[in-house]
Amino acid sequence: MENVHLAGEDEDIYSGFNEYNPFFDTEGLENDEGFKQAVKTSHGRRPPMTAARKNFAFNRAQVGTAAGNRLKTGLTSSMGRPTTGIAVDASGARPMTAVRAAGYSSTGRGQGFDPMNQASKGPAPPLEMKNEDSPEEKIKQLEKQVNDLIEESCFSNSRGELSLALEKAKEAGRKERVLVRQREQISATEQINLDLTYSVLFNLANQYESNEMFTEALNTYQVITKNKMFTNAGRLKVNMGNIYYKQRNYPKAIKFYRMALDQVPVNTHKEMRISIMKNIGIVFVKMGQYNDAITSFEHIMSEQPDYITAFNLILCYFASGDREKMKRTFQRLLQVDLDLEDEDKYLPHPEDKHANMVLEVIRSDTLREQENEKKSAMEKCVMAAAKLIAPAIEQSFSAGFDWCVDCVKQSPYTELANDLEINKAIMHLKKKDFSQAIDVLKSFEKKESKCASVAAVNLSFIHFLQAEYSAAEKYAEMAMTSDRYNPAALVNKGNCLFIMGDLEKSKEFFMEALRTEVSCTEALYNLGLVNKKLGHLEPALECFLKLHAILRSNPEVLFQIATIYDMLEDTPQATEWFMQLIGIVPTDPSVLSRLGELYDNEGDKTQAYQYYFESFRYYPSNIEIIEWLGAYYIDSQFVEKAIHYFERAAVIQPNKVKWQLMIASCHRRSGNYQQALETYKYIHKRFPDNIECLKFLVRLCSDLGLPDAQEYATKLKKAEKAKELREQRATSGTGSRSGSARRGVRGGGSADSGRGGSGNDSRQNSGRGSARRSGRMRAQLPDANGPYEVNDQNVDASYVDPLGPAAERPKTAAKRREVDDDFGDEELGDDLLPE
Repeated sequence: MENVHLAGEDEDIYSGFNEYNPFFDTEGLENDEGFKQAVKTSHGRRPPMTAARKNFAFNRAQVGTAAGNRLKTGLTSSMGRPTTGIAVDASGARPMTAVRAAGYSSTGRGQGFDPMNQASKGPAPPLEMKNEDSPEEKIKQLEKQVNDLIEESCFSNSRGELSLALEKAKEAGRKERVLVRQREQISATEQINLDLTYSVLFNLANQYESNEMFTEALNTYQVITKNKMFTNAGRLKVNMGNIYYKQRNYPKAIKFYRMALDQVPVNTHKEMRISIMKNIGIVFVKMGQYNDAITSFEHIMSEQPDYITAFNLILCYFASGDREKMKRTFQRLLQVDLDLEDEDKYLPHPEDKHANMVLEVIRSDTLREQENEKKSAMEKCVMAAAKLIAPAIEQSFSAGFDWCVDCVKQSPYTELANDLEINKAIMHLKKKDFSQAIDVLKSFEKKESKCASVAAVNLSFIHFLQAEYSAAEKYAEMAMTSDRYNPAALVNKGNCLFIMGDLEKSKEFFMEALRTEVSCTEALYNLGLVNKKLGHLEPALECFLKLHAILRSNPEVLFQIATIYDMLEDTPQATEWFMQLIGIVPTDPSVLSRLGELYDNEGDKTQAYQYYFESFRYYPSNIEIIEWLGAYYIDSQFVEKAIHYFERAAVIQPNKVKWQLMIASCHRRSGNYQQALETYKYIHKRFPDNIECLKFLVRLCSDLGLPDAQEYATKLKKAEKAKELREQRATSGTGSRSGSARRGVRGGGSADSGRGGSGNDSRQNSGRGSARRSGRMRAQLPDANGPYEVNDQNVDASYVDPLGPAAERPKTAAKRREVDDDFGDEELGDDLLPE
């Protein structure tokens, strides 16, 4: 403490720090004449004088010696004249100044610059070559390979090559373990790269999760989180919670989310905590614990509100049935700020061409697209929330929609009010309340053109469904007047003309709709139907093939393509497209029957039976399929199985004697004559005038020696006489009608002479393939009143078989689904009835 000096009260402890040598003052050099002179002349190149010191004088002897030495050496200055001033002797024992310059001496300037005295050592040796076999170099190369493998794994995952990404991640893990062992071998454990180890394990866990190997992913995450050397590894428990969520293990997901939440700081990672809270709320919703979910979502809305959380909160209040909180949360949803830029920023500047060029760029850049996506997602949430709570917050859904519309009109999203009104009309349509829907839509007639056009399109659609085609055409024209480039309005107009039979004009409107919007699938489908009706099969096929490129798995499109190929008699293509259609709708009995018909026409009975039988399984009431299956079993000599199908046909058509006769014939062919006799007696009881039944009864009773044969023979003769009388009356009646018809033609034509028209002609043209095929099938069916097969050579020729000759067994065609002539809801398009 003796050497410590304490400053007094009046003493300045900071004095002396601003004092400096005036030689270092460079601010006045511009006005220093001596400095200027030194710069301009060689005066400034002379060696500096020895630093001045008080009471110091040069020794004249030394000066003289110096001068003598200078004269002896004959040194010259850089200007070509002898040097002046004081010089030292050649030995260099004494420097010329107090501070000697590095590398310079007074011996002269001929000597080279060699401050380190390197000249005597010779040239520098060459650089040593890098030893690639050294352990340190091997470790560096191995570490670089691990980093490259991690990058390749991440890139493969981004390309969707998940298996390759997992292999790369595993290889990186193997090389990283080799790297750690090599460091341990050279006792460099303190140089182990923990960041690299963390990256390898984290990437491996991610790749396991991407490949849905959840157990391996959880084990890898456990290795990371249990290692205390990894900082902030506890946050990875969020990923573990996500895996448990995917496994539907919701209690464990909640547990790990909360553990992750506890390890995230409150002040520095607020957004991360909000994201974890969202996950917790969603898991509670999945578990049905709506009160806990409400607690999480309410906390988020108080800290950092967003529209997704507000929508989820509305769902929870809807599930719990709290009307007031539903209303309040809907209002909070409308108040969420999206932080979007003002739309006026994108308005053009009439006088600033440079600004307009910038606008052209930023109107479609990535940031603008992101803003539009965010805005559309927000609008979708508002619309969905309004449609959800409208029926629940008031006594009727109409009053609820009115409340939602009022709230939207007072919010920044006022343009959604009209959309909500349209959705209100759609809700009325879903409830089959057409009058209310029409009233709501008619209220848009005096509003802005876009809304009026949408409302008119929907009104046209409603009237079209109600078969009020004049009104539908009227509103379609109104929609076109409001917005000429509305493809839905053009499609509705074309549909009305199609129904009225004006196919050419209908085709024009469909083509105009396609010019307006190339991706209008409704117009393209209907254009194909019109071409098909007009008999233009190639253009129709082109339309449906284009539509198939857009709608890859649409069954209606596939059906139309297959049908057109069938009409073009391209059976292989038709079969291929029907097979594709069965892959999409494997239980459609009509498609199965069409495919069975194609194989039947090609002579492949086995494949035809397979598809006909599948069609019968899904639709066991198709008479034509039943008849074909029965005839197939008779041809295959399985008469007993055919009885089952004919009995089903008799149940479906109990008043048609044909099926009863076939059942009796099958019993007779199988040798069960007693059962055949009982069946014929039952038929005679129900149809006493049937001549075929009486013939079989006479024959069977005679063969079995029964006394009833004479009685049935008498009834047979009476029935034949009655039949002849009916035929005579019919012939005379036909002759009189034909004579009157001839008189009518002579008097000015029949009343039916004007029927027909382009619609009927087009229907006939479009059904050429179907009529051709159906005509061939019908020609092979047995005539109910024609001659029957003689079963035995010894049997009377009057004894006939109702199934007909074996060569004329029925090969019926399955009834087609005539979608050509009907417009379904899909033909009018999604724009007509927005979801």
